[in-house]
Amino acid sequence: MGFGSLTSPCCSLVTASMSKPGAAEEIQGVGLPVILPSPLHSRRTKNAEGNSRTVLITGVSKGIGRALALELANLGHSVIGCSRSQDNLISLQSLLPNHFFLTADIKSNTSVQHLARIVMDQKGVPDIIVNNAGTINKNNKIWEVPEEEFDNVIDTNLKGTTNVLRHFIPLMITNNKKQGGGGGGIIVNMSSGWGRSGAALVAPYCASKWAVEGLTKSVAKELPEGMAVVALNPGVINTDMLASCFGTSASLYQTPEAWASKAANMILNLRAADNGASLTV
Repeated sequence: MGFGSLTSPCCSLVTASMSKPGAAEEIQGVGLPVILPSPLHSRRTKNAEGNSRTVLITGVSKGIGRALALELANLGHSVIGCSRSQDNLISLQSLLPNHFFLTADIKSNTSVQHLARIVMDQKGVPDIIVNNAGTINKNNKIWEVPEEEFDNVIDTNLKGTTNVLRHFIPLMITNNKKQGGGGGGIIVNMSSGWGRSGAALVAPYCASKWAVEGLTKSVAKELPEGMAVVALNPGVINTDMLASCFGTSASLYQTPEAWASKAANMILNLRAADNGASLTV
């Protein structure tokens, strides 16, 4: 049984004053600070083959998002990450000082629009986007799930993913065209085994991940040649989200770090031929 993007409900975005790189600055109209690295921290790293990729990960502050960021950085790739948790981002930035992290809330279309602008200004178009930010409802029968809790799951898992696609796909398409259709652009939408089956007590989560699967297959038909979007079931991983469903038995499953060592390699090897696929780590 595969579970979904079992991380915190992260990532909506922000507009920031760019006058003081390196400072935590207030985001205009949003009130969230952005961590802006100094010019030194904005340089792209390279792996042994010299083919560094730039990877944007939403929901990067904990769970599999954080583990994936650390693994990719260790492999020599450039990481851009966003999350709603400022404290967790500061901690991650201290571990990865040469990478780029911003506080953001993907549920807000305006925030994601601002995120795209900042990323373009500071880092350019990402080679790979991992739509990882997600949340789950507390175990409950659908008629007992509060309206606001249901809305939060849909707004994060489905609308949040869509907001990222809305603002980053056009940038990827333009970049792809500039390179004669060879510019690439890979998007990974985190799905779940519960996006391909069903489970009691987590109907909102299942519904959101089924929607991510359908969204992915439809968007795949809209992308130009050379690009790809896939739905990726990460498998069952011991995270806070899994613990909310499984309780103490969540500890029986693999750690985010063990998962990331496999997932990073898989994500880095995705190609245009994978467009529209539903895959599993």
